[in-house]
Amino acid sequence: MEFLTPEIIISFLTLAILEIVLGIDNLIFLSIISQRLPADQQPLARRIGLALALGLRLALLFTLSWIIGLTAPVFSLFDQDWSWRDLILIGGGLFLLYKATTEIHEEIEGHKKEDMSQKVAASFASVIAQIAVLDLVFSLDSVLTAVGMVDHIPVMIAAIVTAIVVMLVAAEPVSAFIERHPTVKMLALSFLLLIGVALIADGLHFHIPKGYLYFAIAFSIVVESLNMFRGKRRDSAA
Repeated sequence: MEFLTPEIIISFLTLAILEIVLGIDNLIFLSIISQRLPADQQPLARRIGLALALGLRLALLFTLSWIIGLTAPVFSLFDQDWSWRDLILIGGGLFLLYKATTEIHEEIEGHKKEDMSQKVAASFASVIAQIAVLDLVFSLDSVLTAVGMVDHIPVMIAAIVTAIVVMLVAAEPVSAFIERHPTVKMLALSFLLLIGVALIADGLHFHIPKGYLYFAIAFSIVVESLNMFRGKRRDSAA
């Protein structure tokens, strides 16, 4: 079969891995924001969020001419051309900074406990709306990456679907792990702040190589893992 050439397979594997890595941002936000819901509604919110992510990515893939148009300048300001992509990234980055900051505030300062049964519907709708907003930003970044790497739409679709399936499998374990470990949740919120700054910088045409971001995240995870391992050894020895 001509479609299954070594070049196509390598392109698929490379893009799928990259999409999974890019999807980490989406998964962290999804895991944290869904924890504001009652426990029995959290899995549904995560599934809806990932379904929205998949739907948006596929919809954007099938509107490539529109996607390309988003990168075209729409106005000039301060001797700089600005596109819809720039504005979406800046808006998404600001929203991410706002959400991460408010979540950190509530984790540290605490908040008044309310009867969850009185605000389930509103909370669920609010969470899904917030997930949809960030899904749009992350989907745009994901699709632009795919378009820049691969020429075949079927390969892009296969890689994106594979990444979403991996995220779907990982969503519940990741969410449970973050909820069990408050320090990991704070670290994840710090990652969201970092990603928000990177999105704003990208929208302002100051590109920060993602390798730097992921190195910082990986280093922080290693340090926190060592701290957790030391804590377990200390507890077992006590």
